Amino acid sequence: MCKNQVFAHLNDRLPGDIARRKAAGDLSGALRLIDARLASGNQPELAPRLLAERIRLERLRADYPYAKNQAIAMVRAEWPDFSEKAFEALVDAGRIDWRNIDGQLHCHNQFLESLRIYPLEAPGLLQSPADHARRDAVLSRMRAEGGLTARIKVRASVQAKVDTAGMAVQAWLPLPAACPQQSEIEILEATPGGTAAPEDVPQRTIWWSAQGRGAYTVTYRYLFHAAHVAPASLTAGPVQPSFDTGEEQPHIVFTPYLRALAARIVGECTNPLEKAQAIYDYVTGTVDYRYQPAYLQLDCIADSCARELRGDCGCFALLFITLCRIAGIPARWQSGLAVGPDRTGPHDWAMFYIAPHGWLWADCSFGSSARRQGEAERRRHYFGNLDPWRMVANRAFFAPLTPPVPDWRQDPYDNQQGEMTVGGRGLDAFEMERTQECLSFELL
Repeated sequence: MCKNQVFAHLNDRLPGDIARRKAAGDLSGALRLIDARLASGNQPELAPRLLAERIRLERLRADYPYAKNQAIAMVRAEWPDFSEKAFEALVDAGRIDWRNIDGQLHCHNQFLESLRIYPLEAPGLLQSPADHARRDAVLSRMRAEGGLTARIKVRASVQAKVDTAGMAVQAWLPLPAACPQQSEIEILEATPGGTAAPEDVPQRTIWWSAQGRGAYTVTYRYLFHAAHVAPASLTAGPVQPSFDTGEEQPHIVFTPYLRALAARIVGECTNPLEKAQAIYDYVTGTVDYRYQPAYLQLDCIADSCARELRGDCGCFALLFITLCRIAGIPARWQSGLAVGPDRTGPHDWAMFYIAPHGWLWADCSFGSSARRQGEAERRRHYFGNLDPWRMVANRAFFAPLTPPVPDWRQDPYDNQQGEMTVGGRGLDAFEMERTQECLSFELL
């Protein structure tokens, strides 16, 4: 079994003594108990769960580096009047993500960025004004023309921040994959020695294996077609397919809470398109955006997102997918990059299937953002449709790379920025420099 497959066991319960140590923030104590159980060999059935928890605990401090006093000082550097009482209120409101480490509250490494999203609640923080005029113009053109196609060129790179001299190095960078939206995929330049995976693998990459080389780059070009449909004008067929309607451990799971929630959301709806619309409206109207730690730190993502009513783009997508599947609507993951001249970076969204029309799309994260900004038309657009600023590398959540990463991945579930091993050890995010740059974008 590949190391990263142990994360399929995250929903197995931890032994009580380990769970209590973790909850109390006693990470070293929890690790000590895990190692003792693994060394005994008495519970092989529990070993995958313990191994998954071990790597999570080892990496937790990097995701939550700021003690309470440090976090308050960081806010006060921009907002001098910020008080401890205001900090506690933001924690209680769920705006600040935290974990108990060494018995103390520690804040997520992007907690400030999460707070900036809510200027009414954090008015003293510096804001970058958002201008959606160009996006709205393109979306309007999509609706008028029935879709748009873009020719896009991207350069991606990954570089180790650790010493690679004399070491065996492997690297994986995402590539555009075969999917309904993409065609004419070309690799224009790449660090010598790379091997591109077939276009139809679940998570597509180019892979290198070399001695001592610490940096890798690939430049590619492709066409992306963003079709436009008006979901209200579609009529679902009397028979709908049953593929992509099951559970997928550990994050697409039909928990009792999600079953009850799905039943409430869809109510008396019998049409699958109406059900999907109701689910999208609930997720985008109820769940707020918050930056997340590395996904390996998260328990059952769909259920947690529904309970906490907070998440990032991947959490939104997994919640939508899970609720759709519970309602009998085929739904699937898609991810890669949001690609634009001003910003290029990781992004996730969902697909759902309505016969006889085929696959449609839902970007609940963008829909929630539009709701927060009072942009009803933009929120409506992202049910059924995307936009041309995309690169799809992945069509499945929790799928292996080609070849599989032999050690711990930075993200065992998704691949948007790349992975590396040095001397056989998988690198964490802070041990790599990863970049994605849009070199050209042309609407055809």
